[in-house]
Amino acid sequence: MDRQKKIIRTSIIGIIANVLLSGFKAVVGLLANSVPVVLDAVNNLTDALSSIITIIGTKIAGKQPDKKHPLGHGRVEYLSAMIIAVIIMYAGVTALIESIKKIISPVTPDYSVVTLIVITVAVFVKIILGTYVKKVGKEVNSASLIGSGTDALFDAVISTTTLIAAIIFLTTDVSLESYLGVLISLVIIKAGLDMIRETISEILGKRIEAELARNVKAAMCTFPEVSGAYDLVIHNYGPDILIGSAHIEVPEDLTALELDNLERNIAKKVYQETGVTMAGISIYAINTSDAESVEIEKKIKELAYSHEGVLEIHGFYLDKEVKTVRFDMIIDYDIKDRKSIYDHIVNDLKNDYPQYDFQVILDVDISE
Repeated sequence: MDRQKKIIRTSIIGIIANVLLSGFKAVVGLLANSVPVVLDAVNNLTDALSSIITIIGTKIAGKQPDKKHPLGHGRVEYLSAMIIAVIIMYAGVTALIESIKKIISPVTPDYSVVTLIVITVAVFVKIILGTYVKKVGKEVNSASLIGSGTDALFDAVISTTTLIAAIIFLTTDVSLESYLGVLISLVIIKAGLDMIRETISEILGKRIEAELARNVKAAMCTFPEVSGAYDLVIHNYGPDILIGSAHIEVPEDLTALELDNLERNIAKKVYQETGVTMAGISIYAINTSDAESVEIEKKIKELAYSHEGVLEIHGFYLDKEVKTVRFDMIIDYDIKDRKSIYDHIVNDLKNDYPQYDFQVILDVDISE
């Protein structure tokens, strides 16, 4: 079963479960003449909204690329996840307001057998549903499904809290429902905020996951001609649409045909092993035929790495004919004044090798 079908099927299960639970609560509530239970039944119908949003978002995200959106519509999934996060936030804020109202104006709770039975059934259903939906969401990398599953699990937590409060009240005559409600509401609000923050980060373009970056670079470096892979950038156009670019270090004497074949083979291997489409592979020529150039490179790297915060030197090439040395240098973001360290290193190099013109690029720490 492909990813889209799996997400839609799981969402439909969520809708069915919530509708059945809502029907059960409504029937029991009407037979027992319990208004709270009937209102809770209506709440379950709104819970199905998360699953409906997930289905709509998945359908739109699965649309074929077009002229306006040549890389597809995959990022719509992040927007649907954002909506679900807002729903979770709304539930948390609403619960917090109601709990505070009850603390300010206490009301003696009236727990009937019917109410406790309904709450118990709701807890079991929501735990099973939430666990299943969240598990599938992680399997298919769907933030919307994970959000729907989280929403269901929080409903289970709220119901469990109500059940515990009921037992405490029935055995000790002490009502803690409102105070527990405040605590749980704050947890739900935090979860909603975390989901919103994570979704915004995805849309803005967050740092590549370290494991993915390492796997892509490792695949590129399996070719004997490649001595290093750098400047890896991966753009996320949806959970399963990853477009990448990178630089590779190769011997200076490779022909254009050899480079063409190498780049095609690298792109094929990277996609097969990681699912990342390499849209661009750029070249760093490195010195391999001149021992003196290799020795100078070693000394320059030693000098650069002796400075605090220098993470990497790559793309090094010494051209004796035009008397230039070029390379890229990455300095840690944690260093407050990166430019000052850069200037210091370049000045030291110019003093040590005045015969060369240094073309040093202050690169950025994009990926592992």
